[in-house]
Amino acid sequence: MSFFKQRKVTIYAPATGNLKAIEKVPDQVFSSKAMGDGFAIEPKDGAIYAPIEGQITSIFPTKHAISLKTKGGFEILLHLGIDTVELNRAGFDIVVAEGDKVTATTKLVNMNLNYLAKQNKVSDVMVIFTNLEKHSVNYNEMAVTAGQVVGEIQ
Repeated sequence: MSFFKQRKVTIYAPATGNLKAIEKVPDQVFSSKAMGDGFAIEPKDGAIYAPIEGQITSIFPTKHAISLKTKGGFEILLHLGIDTVELNRAGFDIVVAEGDKVTATTKLVNMNLNYLAKQNKVSDVMVIFTNLEKHSVNYNEMAVTAGQVVGEIQ
């Protein structure tokens, strides 16, 4: 039992592009929600920002994924592209560090979309909520701009 009441958490678009349901991502691990519920954005450019206000908890060594945590304890996996772990850091310039506090205006990474395309990798940016438990994430599929409010956890 938590002594702190979890309140609604605002979710921001981490990239400019088209927001779609996680079920529409062309990867069974994500579309089946095996990693958690969430959504994806088909980015129009490679500037990727924090989807929540919180803290960076880990940056994967291959730079294709970043974990974040809200003050209320919600954990978010920001996964950059599909099968991009195979690129072993190429195509990603991380500009934050583990432990950094972030807001919706904090740039996390520059993702080289041209490089990903040349490597035949889908560039979808997945925002996965890994510990929602009794909570749900609400959002609408639409064209979005980085930093735009796109939903909430309640």
